Amino acid sequence: MIKNWKSLLTLVCLIWFIFGVFTFSQIGYQYIGKSYFQSENFQHELDNFQSELGPLVLNRPNADELKSKIEVTANEIEEHRNYYGSLSDQVASIKAQYEDRIQEAADVNATELQTKLENERDEKIKDITTNFQDDEYVRKKIKAEKEALVDQYIKSAQEEAKNFAKNYNYWSYELTNTETGKTFRSGNISDSSAYKVKYEQQHPLSTWNISDNLNHIFYRTEVYLDSDPFRESTDYTGTMTISKAAAQSAEVMEGYDRFTRNQYMFFIIWITSIIAAIFTWKGRKEVLGAVQGFKEKNKIAKLRIDIQVAILFITGCTYWFTSHSAFESIEYAYQSNYVHFLIDFLLTFLVLIIIGIAFFVQLIWLYDRVNTAEKLGDNLKNSYLWGLGDSLTDLFLNRSIALHSIVMVAAAFFGGGSFVASVTVSGGFPVFVFGVCAIVGVPAMVVFLSRMGYLNRIMKDTKDMADGRLNRDVKIKGKSPLAKHAENLNHLREGVRTSMHEQAKSERLKTELITNVSHDLRTPLTSIITYTDLLKKSDITDEERKQYIHILDKKSERLKVLIEDLFEVSKMASGNIELHRSRVDLTQLVQQAVGEHEEDLAQGHLDLRMAMPHEPLYAYVDGQKWWRLIDNLIVNVLKYALEGTRVYVTLKRTANGEAEFTVKNVAKYEISENADELFERFKRADASRHTEGSGLGLAIAQSIVDLHGARMSIDVDGDLFKVIVRIPGV
Repeated sequence: MIKNWKSLLTLVCLIWFIFGVFTFSQIGYQYIGKSYFQSENFQHELDNFQSELGPLVLNRPNADELKSKIEVTANEIEEHRNYYGSLSDQVASIKAQYEDRIQEAADVNATELQTKLENERDEKIKDITTNFQDDEYVRKKIKAEKEALVDQYIKSAQEEAKNFAKNYNYWSYELTNTETGKTFRSGNISDSSAYKVKYEQQHPLSTWNISDNLNHIFYRTEVYLDSDPFRESTDYTGTMTISKAAAQSAEVMEGYDRFTRNQYMFFIIWITSIIAAIFTWKGRKEVLGAVQGFKEKNKIAKLRIDIQVAILFITGCTYWFTSHSAFESIEYAYQSNYVHFLIDFLLTFLVLIIIGIAFFVQLIWLYDRVNTAEKLGDNLKNSYLWGLGDSLTDLFLNRSIALHSIVMVAAAFFGGGSFVASVTVSGGFPVFVFGVCAIVGVPAMVVFLSRMGYLNRIMKDTKDMADGRLNRDVKIKGKSPLAKHAENLNHLREGVRTSMHEQAKSERLKTELITNVSHDLRTPLTSIITYTDLLKKSDITDEERKQYIHILDKKSERLKVLIEDLFEVSKMASGNIELHRSRVDLTQLVQQAVGEHEEDLAQGHLDLRMAMPHEPLYAYVDGQKWWRLIDNLIVNVLKYALEGTRVYVTLKRTANGEAEFTVKNVAKYEISENADELFERFKRADASRHTEGSGLGLAIAQSIVDLHGARMSIDVDGDLFKVIVRIPGV
């Protein structure tokens, strides 16, 4: 895996160091500064010896002692009576038990057997009847059963005492009862001891008279005998020892030798692990470099972070279990065959090294992916769990779909589990749960399949829309989320159709714009070129020269106006213009702007009719731009209004507080096109383009309105042409 042997050795040292730390954390406290007689194993053995010494040797009770403490309560009497039911139930049960047997004996003329069975039946019925009639009769029966348990316990205690003396024959003791002064001796406590414990008046040896190992005898029959009244505690002072000679016995030496061997083994492991830690620290840079170099070639390092964490977790658990197995091979499975033990340990440790290297390499890779907040965030967002979270979030965007999905999954999960349970396990509850899940799940499945069919239909219609077939609506069924989605798709289809229509219209208007711009710019430019050529002739008169210069001046001015208007409308359309708003009296502004054109209107034989409010009507506007708006609308009237007709100019406040400015006139040209297209640049009411003007008047007016956040509309009714401008008043 890693070519550099030093890096590999460093990883092995790291694993050995971790193993040393692991074993120290498990059993270090048992071996550091302790002897075998201070170990947990020996202390456990001592506790067992002390706990059984009292009940089996020092305080072993006799049967009469315990029997004298037996009590029978009224509840026990009542429970004994009704254990198999009421009196009538028990009598009926006994009769039923003997009925067939007695009848069979009668059928074969076995009179003696028949009589014996009838007497046996009658004795049992009499016994049951007496149980319900005489409390003392029942009390004696219960007490006899309890005394039988006591006799059984005493017999078992005697047998257990023999085994106890045999198993613990290496112990010597001399203990004196603190109440009676009676002394118990076993062995010779004066011999040189390997282990000794003394019990004094302040800290005596407290022992019971009932063995915990035999206590189950009182509870394993139909009769319940509470052993707590039997229990008595007795204190002893004295000494218990294990002599050096007795310590050579197999039982003691086996534990002592195992403890000593393990102690030496773990001391070696802990000392070498410290040396391994030093070597690991020195070689850490080489390991990091080697692992980073290997990362580019390994697919695991390129997996999503949650998958990598899962693999690391599995590897870590395997690493822990392998470490525990290696530890147990030393602590618990140490054998007298050293070669066999060494082979087992080396094989286990080899597996530990392989798994440990895999674990730490993955850990280094993972750290490299999350060592900064930015890396951690990027990797988390790219994880499968993050995607699952997004999917669940998306699922609950529509609660109806989320509810249906949860019901289906829950019904399938619990229904399937309950079905398996009802087949494999007896009982009504799994069947009940399965039935409930079926009641909920079957309708949910029907609805789900219906929705899936409808979803397939919507998907097919959506594909048709993507292929450009927009002439058919998606069918809307019911009020489900899918029906709402189908409705949204229909709105989208209409939007696409409208967009395509607008795109075609835009292309047409773009073509017309280019044509109109070319025409309107070429006309004065052609005149300028023509008359410039005429001025170059030497045979023209002064009068003709003046006339040509006048025409050139007029055409140049027209060309200048065209270019300035085009530049201004372009600036307004792009929003690259600054407004200077102020509180302006629109009544006064309209009167002044229209008043400048009264003479022109009169010359054009147009009858001006104005309707203005009597009080000021204020709005926050750019006064100069708004003057230009009014001026353009009046100039538009001068160009296209029919002579001899009236022109209506109205300003008023609407019900919702807006200022409404209206200009109405009768057009001299037939307006056959869409009125909204008149807002387009270079668009004129006369398609033949014989009138003067740039064709930008209404386009500039619309741009001014848009900049102010106001509204402007055109109504055409036959030859009646009306422009309405609305802006919030103050």
